[in-house]
Amino acid sequence: MSIGNESLWMGLIDRYYSDNQPLKELLLIHSRLVADKALGIADAHPELTVDKGFIEEAAMLHDIGIFLTDAAPIHCFGKYHYICHGYLGAELLLKENLPRHALVAERHTGTGLTLKQILERNLPVPHRDMIPVSTEEKIICFADKFYSKTHPEEEKTVSQAENSLAKFGQEGVAVFRQWCEQFL
Repeated sequence: MSIGNESLWMGLIDRYYSDNQPLKELLLIHSRLVADKALGIADAHPELTVDKGFIEEAAMLHDIGIFLTDAAPIHCFGKYHYICHGYLGAELLLKENLPRHALVAERHTGTGLTLKQILERNLPVPHRDMIPVSTEEKIICFADKFYSKTHPEEEKTVSQAENSLAKFGQEGVAVFRQWCEQFL
């Protein structure tokens, strides 16, 4: 049962993914798994007093920008580097007048990207901090680390998620471990 506005997120996914059914199906599978994990965290931690409807909507839309990127193994045939999907999705969601959802899309890459990381790694993204701030943003970002799009229905273990993050530096692993203490 959907607790968020299903017509909102399904309408947007239908609009942007109408011409790429394989990618649409992959996006829906991945996003549903992330949403369900995030909602499970919210249910397990009522003390966090989060907006569960928003969590579902934003989790379902967090990867809305992937179709604009070049990642052929997952049916993405756009022109941008895959790491750009967060801010590109945020731009789409801002045009749809969904600023809170846009923040989730922009800030969910890894455990978030700091301006320092962006500059040091010369990443092809806007030069600004893109790190989760709200509890809802953090929960969705955390839940996302347990699912890849290359093996969409396999939930990663904590150790596997850490190993995926470690490829990009220890800063993300440290944040992830803090979230493990907070959310698991």
